[in-house]
Amino acid sequence: MARVFNFSAGPAMLPEKVLQTAAAEMLDYKGTGESVMEMSHRSKEYQAIIDETEALLREIMGIPDNYKVLFLQGGASTQFAMIPLNLMTGSGKADFVVTGQWASKAYQEAARYGDAKAVASSKDKTFSYIPEIDKNECRPDADYFHICLNNTIYGTRFAKLPEVDVPLVADMSSCILSEPVDVSKFALIYAGAQKNMGPAGLTVVIIREDMIGKAKDITPTMLNYQIHADNGSMYNTPPTYSIYVLKLVLEWVKEMGGLEAMKAHNEKKAAIIYDFLDSSKMFKATVEGEARSLMNIPFVTGNDELDAKFVSEAKKAGFINLKGHRSVGGMRASVYNAMPVEGCEKLVEFMKKFEEENS
Repeated sequence: MARVFNFSAGPAMLPEKVLQTAAAEMLDYKGTGESVMEMSHRSKEYQAIIDETEALLREIMGIPDNYKVLFLQGGASTQFAMIPLNLMTGSGKADFVVTGQWASKAYQEAARYGDAKAVASSKDKTFSYIPEIDKNECRPDADYFHICLNNTIYGTRFAKLPEVDVPLVADMSSCILSEPVDVSKFALIYAGAQKNMGPAGLTVVIIREDMIGKAKDITPTMLNYQIHADNGSMYNTPPTYSIYVLKLVLEWVKEMGGLEAMKAHNEKKAAIIYDFLDSSKMFKATVEGEARSLMNIPFVTGNDELDAKFVSEAKKAGFINLKGHRSVGGMRASVYNAMPVEGCEKLVEFMKKFEEENS
């Protein structure tokens, strides 16, 4: 059967090699006679899988030894509560840069547990840029400073990290593994897996050890980082199959040349689309300058009916999930690691043809 080019913001497409390996091992994982999907998480066979997954992630991302890697459930949205419950326990303050829907939700959730402050926001222009941060607005006694590194809905990203004097926390759900990051600059990194790491159901947390063990007394057991760290992400049954697929994705990333190679791959893909958008008379990118995301590229024609026609005809041509988020409309091409260069090239060919036929 023919495979479509899937531009979904998540769950997103996976590398074909990963899907093929998972299919080949579905009924019998490496001679065990069982599928990983039905394997006991307490078995030595599964322990080997989760250990290898963590080792690969540490190697590829260069995670220092004084950080724990946790494989959790509940999506990034659960982290919006888990982080303040565990970290907002010194001064009870946390600062936020509000650059989109998810950053806003993280801020609003933290406000339920302490003194949350939005030190900068780009809401005034529909989150189409990354705001400047006035250091005078940042509180030196804040327990942490939170950013969403890449904004899936609005297509913006932090081209450089804010310089802060308190622990930096980042939601990297839609950009993790897309390029190198210096993990040591962060106190905590979290990411839902369903965009660049694997299938939905898994959330990865990378947390510096000194940030563990400070949870509020009211923190539910399942939301305490200490519990998961002490139990090797096995306090309860983890999302076993999603972790296994992450292992396959990490093997693929390593074969591709690691994160430097992924960055070059992603820059090439994004340039193909942005270059066309900047020259087009019909289509227009909604983000300008260095804030443009490499992962999520929103664009519009300026005409709602024409946008709808484009999305419909694109789907028929094998380019699916190009409709923009319901809160902003228009279109959005999400070009995560697994999207091949060919997909971006063919999308631009289709856009040129559509423009010629509808001008």
